[in-house]
Amino acid sequence: MSALDRKLSGSPSSFKLEARGLSRVASGKPLLQGIDLGVSQGETLAVIGPSGSGKSTLLRLLNRLDEPTAGTVLLEGIDYRTIPPQELRRRVGMVMQAPHLFPGNVSQNVGYGPRQRNAPLPDSDIEVLLERVGLAGYASREVSHLSGGEAQRVSLARTLANDPEVLLLDEPTSALDDEAARGIEALVGDIIRERAMTCVIVTHDLAQAARLADRIVILNAGRIKAIGSPEEVIHGK
Repeated sequence: MSALDRKLSGSPSSFKLEARGLSRVASGKPLLQGIDLGVSQGETLAVIGPSGSGKSTLLRLLNRLDEPTAGTVLLEGIDYRTIPPQELRRRVGMVMQAPHLFPGNVSQNVGYGPRQRNAPLPDSDIEVLLERVGLAGYASREVSHLSGGEAQRVSLARTLANDPEVLLLDEPTSALDDEAARGIEALVGDIIRERAMTCVIVTHDLAQAARLADRIVILNAGRIKAIGSPEEVIHGK
């Protein structure tokens, strides 16, 4: 048994999602170094920091889109290396900065995940999801005809269709104009509260982090530089 495995077996997690000693090196360059971080059930954690600080790397590691060089992640106390990747990414859903929609219509995109599990959603359930993200009546619309804000709403609905326990958001409003960004931010906040979801959001917008998050973590050069409530991190209280 490795030192990490002994640490994991001897110290059960009280967090919904927890990183322990999480590191990643790519092409000889350390991107993330020894991150210890936990997010409780129903908590929203915002991750901020300068470009290249490791924000997106952390998010990708949290649902194993990238492989950690060292350390691991626990989901409800279970080492995520023991969870099949498809199940992990259903339970820990991710919305990217730029929505990557598949060719076809909105309904086909929203129902993609359940179809992969041989549990297709009925049209009525897809319409309920679309109504919730402000896209009632869009089911048959081709994704090539969507605005940036509409495409991001479809991306969010597609993630929610998998009924995730944890929601990861990688700068979900940064590619949008101000009006669309405000709409997506309000929608995300409402859905997180309604579902009491555990959420990790990467954002470059400190004000947005303060509006959405219970706690904020600041990354710099792949390491945690500060963590605390918005008041503690932003105002030093």
